[in-house]
Amino acid sequence: MAITLVPTTEQPTNPVVETPNTSGQHQSTPRYAPRWDAPDHGRYVSKAEYWAKWYECEPSYAWNNGYLEAKPMPNPVQVRLYQWFLDIFRQYVNTYQNIDLMVHEVGFSMVVPNPDKPGARKEVIRKPDIAALRHDNPVRWQEHERSYHGLCDLCIELLSDSSTEEIVRDTEFKKNEYAFSGVQEYYILDPSNQHMHFYQRTPTGVYTEIQPDAQGVIRSQVLPGFQFRFSDLRRQPTLEELALDEVYQGYVLLRYQAAAARAERERQRAERYAAMLREMGVDVEDE
Repeated sequence: MAITLVPTTEQPTNPVVETPNTSGQHQSTPRYAPRWDAPDHGRYVSKAEYWAKWYECEPSYAWNNGYLEAKPMPNPVQVRLYQWFLDIFRQYVNTYQNIDLMVHEVGFSMVVPNPDKPGARKEVIRKPDIAALRHDNPVRWQEHERSYHGLCDLCIELLSDSSTEEIVRDTEFKKNEYAFSGVQEYYILDPSNQHMHFYQRTPTGVYTEIQPDAQGVIRSQVLPGFQFRFSDLRRQPTLEELALDEVYQGYVLLRYQAAAARAERERQRAERYAAMLREMGVDVEDE
């Protein structure tokens, strides 16, 4: 069914947005543990400097109110889950052609409440691992743009779990930021299943869990037709297996399904023809 994008909850007319102090004197500096793989994690930079120098650098950094936040590298188990989910997501995109798929470290900005300063707000630039932009989103992602200037309809994060700080960032801070800004659905992929969550935004602006149905199937509301079985996140069946599964037959490998259906019809016709020959007394050798 058609989904109407729900506007963000009513906010004060003139919110106080904290402006990062560019003088080098920072009244409240977030505590960032040193990272050997991302030596600039926690570095203070202006937003202009971030876009100019740090946005496309390696390792990858997000920007949190003036501070660089490293995007950690995944382990092989996480990569397999990410790749499997991205594969079925691409199948959905190819079939329905109703969204733009945003991957490869593309960022977008949000103004959100500052948990360190009650009543104030801050600006963040996040790079979701996967994001979906519906074609009826009021801000289209232009072909020449390397960042997105609107609000994503769905954000997906592969849980960063090498420290408590990273887990809290994905499960609490980003969740609150996405919900406040109006991201309609937020998924957290976690191979351990400890922090695996699939959220949808209510009209009051908060996230609630998307509950699987009796068959364990999770259905997106913001992307009609996109659905997956929760247990398959661990099993990770091949696309060919999924194409023959009724849960996925609406969008996975449609040409493969058609070819399989033709092959089955040919097999049944051959069986009927062989049966007719046997009735006529013709010896038909079964292979």
